Amino acid sequence: MDVSKLPLNALRAFEASARLCSFTRAGLELRVSQTAVSHQVKALEDVLQVSLFERLPRGVALTDEGLALLPVLSDAFRRMSDALSRFEDGNYREVLTVGAVATFATGWLLPRLSVFAKAHPQIDLRLKTNNNRADILADGLDCFLRFGDGAWHATNAVKLMDAPLSPICSPGTAARLSKPEDLVHEPLLRSYRLDEWAMWFQAAQLPPPRARGWMFDSSLAMVEAVTQGAGVALVPTAMFSRPLASGAIVQPFQTNVLTGSYWLTWLKSREETSAMQKFRLWMLEIVTE
Repeated sequence: MDVSKLPLNALRAFEASARLCSFTRAGLELRVSQTAVSHQVKALEDVLQVSLFERLPRGVALTDEGLALLPVLSDAFRRMSDALSRFEDGNYREVLTVGAVATFATGWLLPRLSVFAKAHPQIDLRLKTNNNRADILADGLDCFLRFGDGAWHATNAVKLMDAPLSPICSPGTAARLSKPEDLVHEPLLRSYRLDEWAMWFQAAQLPPPRARGWMFDSSLAMVEAVTQGAGVALVPTAMFSRPLASGAIVQPFQTNVLTGSYWLTWLKSREETSAMQKFRLWMLEIVTE
């Protein structure tokens, strides 16, 4: 069937009626009468030569054919609405969906995003915070700012900055710590990367103690626990410069260990859009300042 011959108003009338399960409510949404909606749906049924609704004493119900058509039309109208909404004052706004691990988003990216927005007002940037195991494709991301070694299957990765880890704790806990050996008496809060503390103690030339302490999937939550005196955490201190500067948390020892870096990543199967390219170049420029 030639789609160009399908009446657009009839498609809109069907989609609204099917979504709202009512010709009357569809008419109110479309600002036409219930009779007009009914006629439009009947015209579409005549063109398709199928019944899309069962007319019931009270309302309507979708037939199997109607059920098959509804999600297709709903998705098409949503896409059209999204595309048209990007036109503003005669300009087309590009949408850029960026995922970022929450630690990097709050500790580094957010304080700088206004600079990007001023430089690229035509880009509608949408930020999603994810854990480091997010799926770029499934989460609908154009690119993903993540932590690791840069080796992700079928993924382009551009290194942004190293992220050495160092212990942080509350001022009260720090008062008990005069040397790294004192950490064996404190709860050591851990991430899902179970070897980080062992690597740090190796860098400090000490045998790692038996692991004890809560485990977290978020450095932000771990640092919040630290401020409440729950123990000592190993975190990328560059992402927590503000609470360190305020004295809310303390870095008791300068020894650090490099277990990974922050990277800008996107799928190799995804062609880089103009907005993605602008964001990549801006990120590379700003990390060197």
